[in-house]
Amino acid sequence: MAPAVDYSGLTPGMRLQAESGGVYYAAEVVTVSEAKKRSKAPVKVHFAGYGAEDDEWLGADRLKSKALKKLPPAGKAGGAKKKERMFSLADQVARFARAQKENHERYLDITKVYDGSKFKGKRVLVIGANKGLGLELLKELKNAGAEPIGTCRSSTPEMEAAAFQIIKDTEVTAFDSMKKACAEAKGPLDYVIYNAGYFPDVVDNLDSIQEKEAMKQIDICGLGPLRCVAGLKAAGCLSGEKKPAIAIISSQAGSCRWRAVQNKDKGGDYGHHMSRAVCNMGAVLMAEELRPLGVPVVMLHPGFNRTTMTEKYKHIWDIEGAVEPHCGAKRVLYETAKITMASTGKFVNCEDGLMIPF
Repeated sequence: MAPAVDYSGLTPGMRLQAESGGVYYAAEVVTVSEAKKRSKAPVKVHFAGYGAEDDEWLGADRLKSKALKKLPPAGKAGGAKKKERMFSLADQVARFARAQKENHERYLDITKVYDGSKFKGKRVLVIGANKGLGLELLKELKNAGAEPIGTCRSSTPEMEAAAFQIIKDTEVTAFDSMKKACAEAKGPLDYVIYNAGYFPDVVDNLDSIQEKEAMKQIDICGLGPLRCVAGLKAAGCLSGEKKPAIAIISSQAGSCRWRAVQNKDKGGDYGHHMSRAVCNMGAVLMAEELRPLGVPVVMLHPGFNRTTMTEKYKHIWDIEGAVEPHCGAKRVLYETAKITMASTGKFVNCEDGLMIPF
């Protein structure tokens, strides 16, 4: 058992550090409960700068304060039960290093756990599939015996060879185009993966704001998924007996809580981060609107992939564990296959399968 802790030194209004999503934040004590049902997490804390809706009940394992005192052990000594992780680590370098230290099989070599047979015979619509991760998704799905359907503006020979069906002239920035593309998908769908994205190689900070590029990123990455799902609904793809699971490729960049770690003391890339935050908010709202229909919507951070979109960061690919797109595709499909109504509205890191806080 974990060591017993004396909480009596904590009083309402006292400041301390409280953990959320693998990161410790400034917080203050709201109250300390003596109720038996609160014995594992007796301290209610309020995170500085956040609303009351983000208050949490926490135990000593997620608090840092000199006022917390360990009680002497009583009875037989026993091994402490390992705490089950819920959230991924914000620090990408530390996350990769932990995976190496623990020999995390799924993180380090997705082929050891990925089973493509789950997609055999499944019809999968991939939005944005002519290059990079999208193209690799088509290839992997074909290898698994699925029927991959890819959308694009214009196709390539590589895409032609991988797709069961190609829907050309698709613009994710236009609802009518998305609706038309969804209507052209032949037969009922099992999965839909929104993969279209845009991340320009520009300096984007307070000394060089990029308004046009920011709006373009928001249009593609933030509003694109909304147009896609609305297009699916308008085309009747969500009303049949068979309803698809929807995976939206977002990014850890859309986590507001992680900015204090990943962008500490520097900010920057405003358009990129804002567009992904817009994406996540839209996905959570769509998950709620589609809940009565039994259509799950999940956001996936695909992991750090070595694509043209991330080439501006190639100098840190190695230390942060970036993988080739074909590995990234397997990671995405591994999580996509697990989507159910129980996971709708969640934001998952495809590297380790843990959640990312909003």
